[in-house]
Amino acid sequence: MEKLDARIRNHDREIEKMCNFHHQGFVDAITELLKVRADAEKLMGQVSDTNRRLQDAGREVTAQTEEVIRCRIQQRNMATTVEKLQLCIPVLEMYSKLKEQLESKRYYSALKTMEQLENIYIPRVSQYRFCQIMAETLPKLREEIKEISMSDLKDFLESIRKHSDKIGETAMRQMKHHCLMHCHRKCSFNLVGFLFKVLTAQDLVDFSPVYRCLHIYTVLGDRETFENYYRKQRKKQARLVLQPQSNMHETVEGYRKYFNQIVGFFVVEDHILHATQGLVTRAFTDELWNMALSKIIAVLRTHSSYCNDPDLVLELKNLIVIFADTLQGYGFPVNRLFDLLFEVRDQYNETLLKKWALVFRDIFEQDNYSPIPVENEEEYKAVVSRFPFHDAEIEKQQFPKKLPMSQSVPQIYSQVKEFIYASLKFSESLHRSSTEIDDMLRKSTNLLLTRTLSSCLQNLIKKPHIGLTELVQIIINTTHLEHACKYLEDFITNITNVSPETVHTTRLYGLSTFKDARHAAEGEIYTKLNQKIDEFIQLADYEWGMAESDGRASGYLMDLINFLRSTFQVFTHLPGKVAQTACMSSCKHLATSLMQMLLDTELKQISMGAIQQFNLDVMQCELFASSEPVPGFQGDTLQLAFIDLRQLLDLFMVWDWSTYLADYGQPTSKYLRVNPSTALALLEKYVSMKDTSKKNNIFSQFRKNDRDKQKLIETVVKQLRSLVNGMSQHS
Repeated sequence: MEKLDARIRNHDREIEKMCNFHHQGFVDAITELLKVRADAEKLMGQVSDTNRRLQDAGREVTAQTEEVIRCRIQQRNMATTVEKLQLCIPVLEMYSKLKEQLESKRYYSALKTMEQLENIYIPRVSQYRFCQIMAETLPKLREEIKEISMSDLKDFLESIRKHSDKIGETAMRQMKHHCLMHCHRKCSFNLVGFLFKVLTAQDLVDFSPVYRCLHIYTVLGDRETFENYYRKQRKKQARLVLQPQSNMHETVEGYRKYFNQIVGFFVVEDHILHATQGLVTRAFTDELWNMALSKIIAVLRTHSSYCNDPDLVLELKNLIVIFADTLQGYGFPVNRLFDLLFEVRDQYNETLLKKWALVFRDIFEQDNYSPIPVENEEEYKAVVSRFPFHDAEIEKQQFPKKLPMSQSVPQIYSQVKEFIYASLKFSESLHRSSTEIDDMLRKSTNLLLTRTLSSCLQNLIKKPHIGLTELVQIIINTTHLEHACKYLEDFITNITNVSPETVHTTRLYGLSTFKDARHAAEGEIYTKLNQKIDEFIQLADYEWGMAESDGRASGYLMDLINFLRSTFQVFTHLPGKVAQTACMSSCKHLATSLMQMLLDTELKQISMGAIQQFNLDVMQCELFASSEPVPGFQGDTLQLAFIDLRQLLDLFMVWDWSTYLADYGQPTSKYLRVNPSTALALLEKYVSMKDTSKKNNIFSQFRKNDRDKQKLIETVVKQLRSLVNGMSQHS
């Protein structure tokens, strides 16, 4: 502390020394300062005044300077703005242009403008909000354009769906009027240009929506979607077009509209194929056509089967030919359609056959089944001009005279020729050779003869109102029609110019048709004769217990014989064998019926008087047979029909049992045709009658002759039963 104090004192002395050293200068300075203060105050006043004046003067300059600065800033901002606007204005102009293009529906151009906006203009000013909004708007506009163009496409698809009918009608009409059959492709190519010239003139279809939509989707990079959509929609439309109206088969207009729509559809597709690059391909149209062709064939096959009018089927065939030729001109294969025409031809023939069946039926119903009377040469020529009839004997006869056939014969012949003409109509424009057409005509004519005419004849023959006279005339008619078949062959040959000697030429089967009809008529004659005989037989009223015969034949039998005699006189125009067969058949049936009457199980008793009466009737039958009711029988051939009855009745009438039993089984037996069972059956009926008489006459059993006769009968019955049993055991 002492040292510190000493140190302090030491410093204080040094400070004092220094102060003393500088005190005078300090005093001098203060003195000087005091002198200066007055000047400083004066100067301060001057400075303040100068400052005030300067402030007053600088305030206006400052204001002007600030204005200049502000103007300079504005000027710089304006220059910057102008520079930026010069970048933005083209964007806005392009956007404005885009809006105008959208409003005027120039969508393809609008899409190009969008591309420029996105790739060139907007990137230059992308920092601005309006550009961001604009950039966000463009995809939406693209979608709108896609939707609008798709809507236009839908309108187009609807338009062509409505106009397919008109397009197809035009195409088919031009094909019909302007194409030659031997150059379909060339004609159809000429037609394409002509067709679309017509369509453009009439504004049927505007294809621009398709092109526009295709370009739009191509630009948008979505072409595949568009192609798929277009093809899918066209496939749907194809299915709609191929769906026919349920009543299409009723009128030719139904078929025509159906074909027009299909042709119109494929004409459009063909145009799209050639006018656009890849929107539809040949493979796609071929696929569509194959699908359509299968459907068309199925539809036509079904609907044509409903059609019963040959004229409508013929018109359908003509439509199919034009339809096929038209589409063939566009490069579509149509062989299957021509194959279908062969099926339609069969259907056409079927309708013709049905129509001619009615024609034949009317002819047969209106026929009087009497020979055709001709009063003079003119009438005769009128008949032979319609039917190839030549008979030297009849030509020599004087007028008036009768031709052997009835009026249905020339009518049938004329109608067969009309059928051939009708059948020929279908073969026209089928691009077939004369040989094929000849074959078609002959086959269809064969069907007419062997099926339709044959059926009509068979039905006619079976009709109840057709009597024996009519049947005889039918046999004569079929004979003349059979002879006329060769003239029908010549008729077809003249039409087709195909020689009948050609290897593959089909022959007409008319001969068999008329032979079959004739045989059926002959069989019906035999049947009706037998039925008539049965009617007379039913009138028989024998008194089976009569003691003696009436001494004359029964009335029903004489009526029957008179009927047969008059009937067989009508048979003079028939071939000899037919008349002979009919006569023999009638006699056999009569003999069989009489035998059945004797052996009827319901008949329990028969007297000798009844047998004698029956014998008288059989004798009348034999007299009829021997009178040669039909010429041509040799000797007693016809009488042999009654031989069984004759021998049986002789056996009973003569009571020649010993001879019968002794000679039984011998070829020379007098009663060779008498069967033991037949003799036994009739004998038992006789015995039954005698037993009844015996009961009624009690004294008869005491007569020796009656007893002997009874024993003889019993012996004969036993022997007959023995023979019958032996036959059954042998069998």
